[in-house]
Amino acid sequence: MKKYFTKKYLVIFILFFLPITAYIFFASGVNNFNRLPILTKSVRELNKFHQKNGTPVQLEHNITILGFFGKNPMANKVGAYNLGHKIYKKNRRFKDFQIVFLVPEEARNQSQELEKKLSEIEDTDRWKFAFGSKEEIKKVFSSLQSNFNLDENLATPYVFIIDKDLNLRGRKEDEDVGVLYGFDSREIAEINNKMSDDIRIIFQEYRLALKKNNAKREI
Repeated sequence: MKKYFTKKYLVIFILFFLPITAYIFFASGVNNFNRLPILTKSVRELNKFHQKNGTPVQLEHNITILGFFGKNPMANKVGAYNLGHKIYKKNRRFKDFQIVFLVPEEARNQSQELEKKLSEIEDTDRWKFAFGSKEEIKKVFSSLQSNFNLDENLATPYVFIIDKDLNLRGRKEDEDVGVLYGFDSREIAEINNKMSDDIRIIFQEYRLALKKNNAKREI
């Protein structure tokens, strides 16, 4: 009889408690693993930039995809379309999400033309073209401390993830390039896979932090 009960409780443990224990273990592991590394701190704020209507633009308190489309934004329309379809449409509903492209004042007409094209994909209320001086564009780009360069038109096809605390996020051990500072907007596979995954992780981080803060308040 004693042997029977021992087997019975062993079966109960295996069927009920072991799966729960395994779930807690792996869930904890996923949460600890899924932290997108900070590659650069204190990215320069956009205090000296403005939108076409004069509205200021801000990185802090926002999850930002930051790009540099330079003097000829329409030359980078393929990258913009890739971002529009694979990143913007998925995340536009989040109030803290935005895509910001820094362009010089002389690119105003082309920026408006590109924005009009992008509006055919989705409403562009969270897609911002920020105008500023050439010097300020260079300063912001330099503050990223990435391994990329702006070309003579103040442009690069690479786009960057900036978190709410002005940190550049990326990968320290990417399987293809090692340290991954930014994503090539021309490569739809890279945008759809790597960048999309990394943005999802960022949102998971903030959701988890919000849940923890709410739990502390309830206590």
